[in-house]
Amino acid sequence: MYQINNLRFKYPKNREDTIKGISFQIQDGEIFGLLGPSGVGKSTTQKVLTKLLERYEGEIIYKGKDLKSYDKSFYEEVGVGFEMPVHFSKLTAEENINFFKKLYRSNMDTDYLLKRVGLYEYKDKKVGEFSKGMKVRLNFVRAMLNNPKMLFLDEPTNGLDPHNARIIKEIIKQYQEKGGTVLLTTHLMNDVDELCDRVAFMANGKITEIDTPKDLKLKYGERKVDVEYREGEEIKKESFNLDTLKRDERFIDIIKTKDILTIHSKEMTLDDIFIKVTGVSTDE
Repeated sequence: MYQINNLRFKYPKNREDTIKGISFQIQDGEIFGLLGPSGVGKSTTQKVLTKLLERYEGEIIYKGKDLKSYDKSFYEEVGVGFEMPVHFSKLTAEENINFFKKLYRSNMDTDYLLKRVGLYEYKDKKVGEFSKGMKVRLNFVRAMLNNPKMLFLDEPTNGLDPHNARIIKEIIKQYQEKGGTVLLTTHLMNDVDELCDRVAFMANGKITEIDTPKDLKLKYGERKVDVEYREGEEIKKESFNLDTLKRDERFIDIIKTKDILTIHSKEMTLDDIFIKVTGVSTDE
């Protein structure tokens, strides 16, 4: 869907480039995570890929053509959900949706989307009276309303309770199953684990790592397994090498003779990998 080659971008008043020569691909039909701490260039990259920022260096190919060659019709097949929801607060939810629907030739069934995200019964309520979570969900509906082929989502579940976050993630997966492509930015690594086929980590305007979540965990994790078991009144824990596990007599004896409480491989979490490859916590 996208081929990005040596992309560089500098804001006019800055001395240094915000994006410092990044290259990556977004495959047709995949959910691609662009991750990193605040201020490293993720949002700028999204704005360049959606033609909101155009004075960049390098090459961006979208669906086989230079991105610069597209006119406004490009936006017919692109949906964008910005991190900070921006709505007309004095209009109702339905009036907001209808306003934006008029900007596109093709529309989804937005009543269906409003029902899915739990907002249909509030569609005649002014958005200024919505809670933060309701505004986030309405923002997601707006990103989907033109039935886009390419969807850009920035923190789509941030501020949502687990139930509503689950609904949004289910809609994203169903969108992918129907052929849609997603670029996702988020600090919520559980969302990345559940949704992303591949992820790229950014730090200081550069990409430091690209791979599948599973392969990243294997690459940065230890080849060990921890076994926690009960022996009499005591709870004990031992570690074993995964590569020699099937020949490890001590491990086999524990499995056969002890009451096993837990078994865990020592793979890294995506939070751990985030900190390791960017040098910054996901909480920042």
